[in-house]
Amino acid sequence: MTAETVAWGTVLLLLFSNAFGFVYSFIVLKTSLFGKYTIQSQEYKNGIFTKRLPLFILNFILLLIFSGTGAYMIFDFLDTSSGPWYLIFGQVLFAFLIDDLFFYFYHRFLHENKFLLKHIHSIHHRATKPFPLEYLYAHPLEWMMGTLGVVLGFAAILLFMKINLYAFWIFGLIRNLHEIQIHSDLKLPFISKVPFLSKTEHHDLHHSKLNGNYASTFLIWDKILGTTFKPSKNENH
Repeated sequence: MTAETVAWGTVLLLLFSNAFGFVYSFIVLKTSLFGKYTIQSQEYKNGIFTKRLPLFILNFILLLIFSGTGAYMIFDFLDTSSGPWYLIFGQVLFAFLIDDLFFYFYHRFLHENKFLLKHIHSIHHRATKPFPLEYLYAHPLEWMMGTLGVVLGFAAILLFMKINLYAFWIFGLIRNLHEIQIHSDLKLPFISKVPFLSKTEHHDLHHSKLNGNYASTFLIWDKILGTTFKPSKNENH
C-alpha cells in the first residue's frame, strides 16, 4: 500500500460519510419519515439548507484537503497490515477517549471565553435545532482547532506502537457518522440504547440551551466535571 492509496482512501471515506449526511439531512428536512423521533417540536425554517450550503461546501473542501494531506504525511507511521482485532479496537477506543477529553475542554472554553463565543462559536450555534450536516456549519478555524484532539490521540499511540491504518480509518468513519447523528435532532431507539455513548438528545440540549453538555462522544466527562445540563420538569426544549 502506498501513501497515495492511504490519502485517497481517507478522502473516499469522508465522501461516503458526508454523502450519507447529505441524504440524511434531506430526509430530516423534507420528509416526515422520522417524525415520531424528533426531539424539538419547532419547525425548520424554509430554505435553511440552501442558506447553510456555502459554509458546508467550504468546510467540506477544507476537510478533504486537510484529511487527505494529513493521511499522506503520516504514512511512514502507519501499520498497513490487518492486525489483530483487539489491537484495532484498542487504538480506536484510546483515540476516542483522548479526542473527546480534549474536545470537552476546548468546547467548554469556546463557551466560557466571551470573545470566542461571540466571534467564532456563535456561528455553529445559529443552529438551535440542528439537522445532520450542521456539524459542518461552523467557523473553519473552530473545527480545525477541534481536530487537535485527533492528532493528540494518535500521537499518544505512536509513543508505544505504529498507528494501525484500519484503526485510523474506522475511527474517522465512526467519528464523522457520530457527529452527523448527534446533530440530527432525532432520538432513534436503536442508537439511544448504546451505553456510555453521547446521545443525540445530549447534544441537542446543548444547541437549544447554549449551556452544558460539552462532550461530544462520551457522557462521562460532563458527569465527572458537573456540566451535564438538566432541564427543569416543566421545561421543554
